[in-house]
Amino acid sequence: MDLPIAQKKEWAKLLYLKSDLNQKEIAEKVGVAEKTLSKWVNDEHENWELLKSSFIITREQELRRIYIQISELNTFISERPEGSRFATSKEADVLSKLASAAKSLEAETSISDTISVFREFSEFIKEVDFGKAKEFIVFQDAFIKHKLSSH
Repeated sequence: MDLPIAQKKEWAKLLYLKSDLNQKEIAEKVGVAEKTLSKWVNDEHENWELLKSSFIITREQELRRIYIQISELNTFISERPEGSRFATSKEADVLSKLASAAKSLEAETSISDTISVFREFSEFIKEVDFGKAKEFIVFQDAFIKHKLSSH
């Protein structure tokens, strides 16, 4: 199955941001010329390099940050005098938005998450059986292509 160029670009971007593959390896995996990939990486409007450096914050870290904010706001409210330990409308709105963001992050499994898990699993398999790891990567790539084409 051959993906449209926009989906190849999306896949290449995810691999660039989330993997340790070099540009040549990414170009091969996605099925584009190295020159094409280089243009995408260096496009001043997208700035993949800047994105890669900002990808350091994981979903788990973001969830932890949200839960800390919820906890701190609830602690702040609970320290008020008796009879005043309730959220103001602004605080209730913030709590609702934080809870919604947490729920969304907990439920979300994106292509980038899938690639991260595949990468970690591939490293594990390489240590156990390098031949099987090479076989697995073929299926992993096919699965990612399938997921991209179904979006």
